[in-house]
Amino acid sequence: MKLEAPSATHTPMMQQYFALKAEYPDMLLFYRMGDFYEMFYADAERAAKMLDITLTTRGQSAGSPIRMAGVPYHSVEGYLAKLVKLGESVAICEQVGDPATSKGPVERRVTRVVTPGTVTDSALLAAARENLLAAVHVAGDIAGVAWIALASGSLRITEVATSRLEAELERLQPAELLVSHDNAMERPGVAIRKLEPWQFDAAGARRDLARQFGTADLSGYGCDGMDAAIAAAGALLGYCRKTQQSELPHVTGLRVERESEFVLMDAATRRNLEITETLGGADSPTLFSLLDRCSTSMGSRRLRHWLHHPLRDTALLQRRHAAVDALSHPSSRIRRAYCIVSWMAATELSA
Repeated sequence: MKLEAPSATHTPMMQQYFALKAEYPDMLLFYRMGDFYEMFYADAERAAKMLDITLTTRGQSAGSPIRMAGVPYHSVEGYLAKLVKLGESVAICEQVGDPATSKGPVERRVTRVVTPGTVTDSALLAAARENLLAAVHVAGDIAGVAWIALASGSLRITEVATSRLEAELERLQPAELLVSHDNAMERPGVAIRKLEPWQFDAAGARRDLARQFGTADLSGYGCDGMDAAIAAAGALLGYCRKTQQSELPHVTGLRVERESEFVLMDAATRRNLEITETLGGADSPTLFSLLDRCSTSMGSRRLRHWLHHPLRDTALLQRRHAAVDALSHPSSRIRRAYCIVSWMAATELSA
């Protein structure tokens, strides 16, 4: 996005705004002013169209009217949900200084960044869909893929042939995808975020991930030799820390997924089977919509995951079916307790 150049002739408040906006040039900046989050200039024009809010002008800065659009702070979650659904990212800037002691504009700082793949607020999450942030690092004919459901902290990695990368992303259906600046990948309906190539450094990622998990190295996670996937995971973790403005104590390990675990389907096959989306892009009627009778959102998300990850190991399938059957036909308290343990074990084994 092209920014209007800050100028000494701008008002002090607009100079503060431009300094903050320069740190998040590709995002909408919600700038807190009293009971509203305001947007200015190009951000205001974009937001007015997407949110159907009023675009206005007020006062002047650098000799020109200030274009503005705003949303009330008490209803901001609804606007954020709409923007995230449209694939937009938002940096939320709050007043952190004391107006009574401030000389000039009250000190402000970005305290929260909301992107399609890093949403953790329950009000913004889809009830039946796991919200995934993914990263891809291509090294020759191998593509390393890492993805995380940030709300739960579940981090996974895999490596596939570059010829199968499209099918892998169709399987995962991430809400947001991180790639290097030299990667020309485009995916309709997915927010693509370009990172600097140095952020996909495998050696640095291994050290960073080990520190995150509190281990000496990553040997216990079965990812030896998976440099492309580890590089993607390192970039993913750094991006999450930046957007959350904090450490991630709930991310305590990673799981390696291998193609041999699941029935392989290419992107066209998944679409034609209409597992979770019709050919026209609707949520229903699909296999998922017909089967989903889950009582909780967590159950619906797990069912959706299973449908996109059909297992090849018959022993795991039998354990899963036995647990489901036991839960469906409880006959005693002891049996119910056994079923719960069986269900938990089967879910963990086939997750």
